[in-house]
Amino acid sequence: MTISTATASPSGAALNKRRTIAYYAMFIALGLAVAALGPTLPGLAANTHSTLSAISILFTMQALGSLIGSLSSGRWYDRAPAHIFLAGVIIVLALMLALMPLMTTITVLALIVFVIGMAGGSIDVGGNTLLIWLFKDGVGPYMNALHFFFGVGALLSPLFIARVIALGGGITGAYWLLASLLIPAVLLLLRLPSPRIPYQTDGDAATHPRWLLVFLIAAMFFFFVGAELSYGGWIYTYALSLGLATITTAGYLTSLFWGALTLGRLVNIPVAARVRPRYMLMADIGGLALSLLLLLFWPASTSIIWIATFGMGFAMASAFATLMGLGEHHIAVTGKITSLFFVGSSLGSMTIPWLIGQFFEPYGAQSMILWIMATVLAAAVTLAIFLWMIRTESPTKIEHHNIG
Repeated sequence: MTISTATASPSGAALNKRRTIAYYAMFIALGLAVAALGPTLPGLAANTHSTLSAISILFTMQALGSLIGSLSSGRWYDRAPAHIFLAGVIIVLALMLALMPLMTTITVLALIVFVIGMAGGSIDVGGNTLLIWLFKDGVGPYMNALHFFFGVGALLSPLFIARVIALGGGITGAYWLLASLLIPAVLLLLRLPSPRIPYQTDGDAATHPRWLLVFLIAAMFFFFVGAELSYGGWIYTYALSLGLATITTAGYLTSLFWGALTLGRLVNIPVAARVRPRYMLMADIGGLALSLLLLLFWPASTSIIWIATFGMGFAMASAFATLMGLGEHHIAVTGKITSLFFVGSSLGSMTIPWLIGQFFEPYGAQSMILWIMATVLAAAVTLAIFLWMIRTESPTKIEHHNIG
């Protein structure tokens, strides 16, 4: 039996509202921190006397840190008060951000970025897990809002950095500003009690989850996140290599993708309250496949690449949050299980974009679209297997009675 942390009483509802606001502030802070690396890469290269090729190792270190942070933090949320841990992690994140522009050697800088990745992974797991504990089957709109606020932070971060640099503060001033903007989330968390850890008996589904279902959802995270970061990371180079954009307009094209993704998360907040996760994921896959088919059939069209890029971002918007909702419908989600979901997403973000890079030059730019299409189709097949499994389960083996 799992005891819900949410309550119908007015005082309990008000407390959960304040907790939710704290998690949203925490994810804005996370977006600010994660998105800071790209715009400051040339400045960090100059500080460490490194080439852009050498400094790009920071992306790998951040992804590796996120993977390890996601994997190691889940057990903490199952065993101890979460808010104290999260506040400590955010403080560490702020300190690392403040130290980044002061580093003069790439080795030490890479270690700091690794710690930032670990902190980001821990915050990601915590926010998603705690929100599920608060709202259970009704988590859909709140989860979409959580990831929308991450997008808000990611969009604001480059703007803040550019403004501080323009005012003469350099990247040091920019990173110190970002570090200071993390402090409100710490104060909000420390003022609120942590959600009660759901109690599990020996026979509970959280103690004995269906690991194949967990694996299938982790695999869908792998495919969806891999496709998202592959498109967002490679569309700039794709458009330039085919002569569909200039350096300036290719940058705008990349911004369109991330802007559409953020807009989609906002639009999906009310939608998630009314549509089951399975149908949202089917719609996401359909939108992604349609956008990619446009690029395959009309590869030389300037207008099509803009339409398809908006479609990719908008269709991808709800996938991450919806997968968390799907997990809550069919699995008793613990911190440990959320960690496994995030391991899948981290591996996807490290693997699929790298594979595209190995094929891009020898086989041409269209290989990128083919790889992402294959990834989307793999996500569709995995979803079909998952839905088939839950339909063929006997009632005694289904963890949750609510069907997503």
